[in-house]
Amino acid sequence: MAWYDGAVVRFYDQVDDALLRFAVIIAKTEGKWVFCKHRERETYELPGGHRETGEDILAAARRELYEETGALTYRIEPICVYSVSAPGNFGGEEGFGMLYYADITEFEPELHSEIEKILITDEPVENWSYPPIHPRMIEEARRRGIIF
Repeated sequence: MAWYDGAVVRFYDQVDDALLRFAVIIAKTEGKWVFCKHRERETYELPGGHRETGEDILAAARRELYEETGALTYRIEPICVYSVSAPGNFGGEEGFGMLYYADITEFEPELHSEIEKILITDEPVENWSYPPIHPRMIEEARRRGIIF
């Protein structure tokens, strides 16, 4: 059983900044989707990760976007707050993060993280690392008119 089995994903306009533990970025370049493949998985995911102690949530998003995609030049904007509740995650407690959108215009030639490669594609992937979570984030960004 994966930690995300039975996950419930919710979206909010805002919460207290202290609750934000994660930053996830829906990224595109030249109108195409950008997904990451972790070295230890055969699936794809949106760039993102944990906020470090004392780190601003936007700084966390920028750091994760660079680490996981090699993005050097980009425009980034917040979409909304998200939360995930799952029996196997934080004891079922609601964990919060900030969802961003980034339009990347320049990449570093090599990745220097746990990410094996990035995939640039016309359509979202089907083999997700977190199937009940990341597709919902894209759906919410579309609902809010951020991406098409």
